[in-house]
Amino acid sequence: MKRFKWQIFWGIFLILLAAILNMIHYLIFRQARDLLLYIVQDIAFIPIQILIVTLIINELLNSRDKRAKMQKLNMAIGAFFSEVGTNLLTSLSEFNPDTEELRKSLVVTYEWSDKQFAHTNRQIKSSEYTMISQSGDLQALKNFITNKRIFMLNLLNNPNLLEHNKFTDLLWAVFHLMEELAFRKDVTKLSDKDYNHISGDMKRAYTLLIYEWLEYMRHLKNNYPYLFSLSMRMNPFDSNASPEIK
Repeated sequence: MKRFKWQIFWGIFLILLAAILNMIHYLIFRQARDLLLYIVQDIAFIPIQILIVTLIINELLNSRDKRAKMQKLNMAIGAFFSEVGTNLLTSLSEFNPDTEELRKSLVVTYEWSDKQFAHTNRQIKSSEYTMISQSGDLQALKNFITNKRIFMLNLLNNPNLLEHNKFTDLLWAVFHLMEELAFRKDVTKLSDKDYNHISGDMKRAYTLLIYEWLEYMRHLKNNYPYLFSLSMRMNPFDSNASPEIK
């Protein structure tokens, strides 16, 4: 409301200023016809000014601002996968009985095109993964993910993430899984219903992780080949992955 009042004040002020200046012009030169001609010419040029300032220049500024925000966002996503995401994908894959079948479609290479990334991600979104929380080391998963609590909280406080709803959904899914595990004192002695509940939380986080990981890999391939090279060698779905170049 205060901002709106401020705009009204300056709007009235500028109109009065224009009227005063035009009055001074008339009092000095006494040429009403020329003054009216200038006013009409200025009014006629207003649509062009709106086109140039509002549509073209404003669009260029917005585009530059959007690129800057996306740059910061991708840096945050990169930090997430370096600190949490890649290792979490490896850990969660232990609970997926179909991991070996999934690996075949997720060994990303230099030959992958944007079309192949998009096709694979469509498959990921349409797939129904089975996660069995009793089939892996749930205590190790709990230890790993709870140790990343402060890092995850810092990411959730990053205002740039508001520009990326899907990645924000991923963070909330991972954070929820972390809390579910953290609140259970002994994850090796749970009821079947409890294990099934955790399996559902793992499935949600796992699906979103794979989707965002593929999007991040596509971004690196198109913009940062040197980072893509390392991420490709650290692929959590490649059983032969190694940071060393052989």
